[in-house]
Amino acid sequence: MARPSSSWWMALLVVAAVAQLGASDLRTDYYNSTCPNVESIVLGVVKDKMQATIRTIGSTVRLFFHDCFVDRDAPDNLSLAFEGFETVRSAKAAVEAACPDQVSCTDVLAIATRDAIALSGGPFFPVELGRLDGMRSSASNVAGKLPQPNNTLSELVAIFKSNGLNMSDMVALSAAHSVGLAHCSKFSDRLYRYNPPSQPTDPTLNEKYAAFLKGKCPDGGPDMMVLMDQATPALFDNQYYRNLQDGGGLLASDELLYTDNRTRPTVDSLAASTPDFYKAFADAIVKLGRVGVKSGGQGHIRKQCDVFN
Repeated sequence: MARPSSSWWMALLVVAAVAQLGASDLRTDYYNSTCPNVESIVLGVVKDKMQATIRTIGSTVRLFFHDCFVDRDAPDNLSLAFEGFETVRSAKAAVEAACPDQVSCTDVLAIATRDAIALSGGPFFPVELGRLDGMRSSASNVAGKLPQPNNTLSELVAIFKSNGLNMSDMVALSAAHSVGLAHCSKFSDRLYRYNPPSQPTDPTLNEKYAAFLKGKCPDGGPDMMVLMDQATPALFDNQYYRNLQDGGGLLASDELLYTDNRTRPTVDSLAASTPDFYKAFADAIVKLGRVGVKSGGQGHIRKQCDVFN
């Protein structure tokens, strides 16, 4: 399938939490009477998409994170992988066939994200539902709202805090980087321009890992994509934290969680216990799903996620 145009992507991105019920109005049984099978319908689509490509996992999860933090056509959103959009589009079409005009695209994305996580070995958690789809998109006022690979820890904490999430939530949610891929341009400065000329490579990078990444991403070469977790790329697990302990965080903002004493204890704790990781991540992503939930008449239920009503 051909890559969609940027306008197609922008239309889908604004289904985010722009205009919804108040967060206190969300509930897990929201569609019990209007679309009782919505979760099983979405699950079936996610299973099919995951069988087709591993990219479905990371791209769907990343789309949910971006939709919660910003609802606009920012460059970071336009760079998201196609598979996440296609999963939501297909799931929404299946839901519409069963329950026309009842379930928002935003809720479909929330369910699909939970399923992608659980089906790839992560925790299963109840999804709070009842959001409406937004009706606007603007690239303005996006700067600083999405975490960036070169952010300091204090900057990262501030971004999460502005969305009602604390430092522990931030560390837990960073495990989303246990799946998916990243472009070389997101971390190449760590390989070639960390502190030139005396120290071109980030010393917090494991030497063997740095050599591997240089082979994948030659300086000045094409902007290829690299798996974010080389050890268990198809599993949503706490290997992410063990990678950080070994100097194997792909992005500078990943490894920072271990090198900074403020977050290292949480990394060590989640690396050591799968049950603790499951609970911390599930609690944090439920909180994330409440970010940006607003009341008022600014939203609606979109029939197609890639078409403005």
